[in-house]
Amino acid sequence: MDLPVDEWKSYVFQKWTLLPKSVQVTISKAKTLSDIFLHSSSLLQPEDEIFLKRLSRDYLVEKDPNAPLFYREKGNNKFQEKDYTGAAVLYSKGISHSKPNTEDISLCYANRSAALFHLGQYEMCLEDIIRAQTHGYPERLQPKMNLRKAECLVTLGKLQEASQTVSDLESDFAAKQTLAASSFQILQKNLHRLKKKVQEKESLPETFPPSLAKALEDMDLKEENEQISSASPSVSLCTDPLKGRCLIATKDILPGELLVKEDAFVSVLIPGEMPHHSLENKWDTRIAIGDLYCHRCLKHTLATVPCDGCSYAKYCSQECMQQAWEFYHSVECPLGALLLTLGVFCHVSLRLTLLTRFEDVGKVTSKLRDEISNNISFPKSKNLVKMLNYDQEENEEHDKVVKTPIPGCDISGKYENNYNAVFNLLPHTENHSPEHKFLCALSVSALCKELKAASSRVLATGLNSSKLKATVTPELCADLNIWGVAMLRHMLQLQCNAQAITTLQHTGSKESIIANSRQVRLATGIFPVVSLLNHSCSPNTSMSFTSTVATIRAAQRIRKGQEILHCYGPHQNRMGVAERQQKLRSQYFFDCSCPACHTEELRTAAGPRWEAFCCNSCRAIMQGDDVLSCGNRFCTESVSRDHLVSRLQDLQQQVGMAQKLLRSGKLEKAIQQLLRCQQDAESFLSIEHTMVGEIEDDLAQAYAALGDWQKSAAHLQKSLRVVEARHGPSSVEMGHELFKLAQVLFNGSRRTQHLPWYMVLRIEPGPHACQASALPLSHIPSPLYPAPGPRYLHLLPVYLSSCAYHSSLFPTWEPKESSRTQLRSRHPAIKRLPQ
Repeated sequence: MDLPVDEWKSYVFQKWTLLPKSVQVTISKAKTLSDIFLHSSSLLQPEDEIFLKRLSRDYLVEKDPNAPLFYREKGNNKFQEKDYTGAAVLYSKGISHSKPNTEDISLCYANRSAALFHLGQYEMCLEDIIRAQTHGYPERLQPKMNLRKAECLVTLGKLQEASQTVSDLESDFAAKQTLAASSFQILQKNLHRLKKKVQEKESLPETFPPSLAKALEDMDLKEENEQISSASPSVSLCTDPLKGRCLIATKDILPGELLVKEDAFVSVLIPGEMPHHSLENKWDTRIAIGDLYCHRCLKHTLATVPCDGCSYAKYCSQECMQQAWEFYHSVECPLGALLLTLGVFCHVSLRLTLLTRFEDVGKVTSKLRDEISNNISFPKSKNLVKMLNYDQEENEEHDKVVKTPIPGCDISGKYENNYNAVFNLLPHTENHSPEHKFLCALSVSALCKELKAASSRVLATGLNSSKLKATVTPELCADLNIWGVAMLRHMLQLQCNAQAITTLQHTGSKESIIANSRQVRLATGIFPVVSLLNHSCSPNTSMSFTSTVATIRAAQRIRKGQEILHCYGPHQNRMGVAERQQKLRSQYFFDCSCPACHTEELRTAAGPRWEAFCCNSCRAIMQGDDVLSCGNRFCTESVSRDHLVSRLQDLQQQVGMAQKLLRSGKLEKAIQQLLRCQQDAESFLSIEHTMVGEIEDDLAQAYAALGDWQKSAAHLQKSLRVVEARHGPSSVEMGHELFKLAQVLFNGSRRTQHLPWYMVLRIEPGPHACQASALPLSHIPSPLYPAPGPRYLHLLPVYLSSCAYHSSLFPTWEPKESSRTQLRSRHPAIKRLPQ
């Protein structure tokens, strides 16, 4: 996914092992990226390129004229099954393979508009109707589609447009009447119904106020940081002899305070495409990430607009498609299959390099010239801007010494979201293995050769198309070695600086009142300001993602002078110190010395509470190694660890059987099984044991599915103890479970006209505190159950405002929201990439 496909990696690693020892040593000991790139690229042979092209042919990214009919028929089958979402995606696949201004694309757009209509997506339905008409939708089929258009307009309250559409339909029926009698009667009946509906409908029904999630989504930084773009004035950029660059609090920061809100400098959607040889059919009917999200802005959409030149790139609108084409897709379009083969990191690296065309090209070239060795000859230019060097340098014009700026800052000391900041992210060249550097360099070299070949093909045609000309830019083609070095630098940077953008994907039966979801990776992005944050296994911030914007909020009080920290993945509540240290060392090349690691290394051998056994007699925690003894000095109970481990394994099997019953909808049987498991667990497991929490969470889900909100809430409150023991009281996981509990309580309340107290956002007062003003307490219904303790009150706002869906301790589920309340936010989350 991030790196090239396995076949290419194996091929390159085999090539590395066959190289003469002297060549391996030369590349291994190369001190500059230029030397690594030039030595490696000189070893790229024609047979290597042939092998790579053969791998690339496995990805079908060109438009296939036979595909639209196939996808339209498959979509029709889904439509008849009333799976309108599946139908819409299949129609979109047909659209992506269709050429503009053809009957194929117009029919697919029209069919998708029908699916969107049944999904209640009326605005998107109207847009598809316009697209179908623009691309030449057959005249004989227009009346039915225009009736759908009028229905959408009425539903949206656009009564004047609806009246005009109905009037046009009446005139059209009167003039032509070319339809069969039965079809004509059906259309006339629908038209009469619509006309009556327009006359009766004076205004739209009252709509529910904007959701809390939308209100929080719109929150921006209140003030601009003069030193760091996209950051709050509450933080400053500093350097540390050991840590390097870091962000420090300039004042006391409250939980929930917005610290950074940064748009990605570059993001690339995770492909989700499968090589066609691994599919049952030539055309893929699976729903992939690329079918549901805009390839530029990452917006979720069922109405994608495809690139005119390929079947892979899809966008949420014509505007996004045009901007992507102008900035990078004009170059990427003919290289789609190769980029899928070479992996996301190579794709991000190319896109980063392409975007330099829109900055000061002279400055970029100068930076690259300073980066690489003298092996490459560059043309001299008076217009080249001198690269900022980070030693003290003489300013001849003003005859004064310029103070050394922090890497990535401009000459005035400002750190911005631009290529200069990206370029100065560390590539850790000396830490990567020689084999990995060879793989990256050879992959980039192959990409550069294909870029040059593609440019030559366009020039050879002599075509005047502005779109085709856009693929050939003087800045890009002047010396591809320069850009090859840049791309190699970026590929090495990404291992430590890329961000994994994830989102919650909802699953489960449509009939169930329980919504299941799982976290999926959506895209890879690079955020220069976010990359300034150092790691802690117990961070003081949470991260979230809306579209291509990363948001960092304080997860706890941060004192003035403290460092702003977030977790790169290995968290103290998810893995032990040894595993965390190993993961951080292998991917990020450092030994973590955060307080969490230091404390855990000093901790005694006693196991964590969420893995503890308890005494069957007095419920005290059992202690020891092979033989466990009761921790209560007045109790003489003892038992072998092997016996308890065997009991735990048996219990896990029983819980697994109950979960199968739960998934299959056999709720009563699942509850009976879980209650037996609960009784067994209480006899030998700590009340904070993970298995106890899992049983309670499963019971809560089962009762919620039956609509018994009171029992569901009671079991959820018991599972909260385990989540707190495992992840801490201020964790996002705790916020997630509290939010789940809030929805259960809300669904159990009879007075749904007001938001209950537990959904009112409350944060300690402050100039940047996240507050959503609420209903007066006298108007808030009494909760059905005792409230979580006051110490939890800050968690809901932090969780809701950040919407940082990290891994949950238990399966992710929640009661489905009603169309009136729309309480649940569905934003993606963002975290450091796993290796």
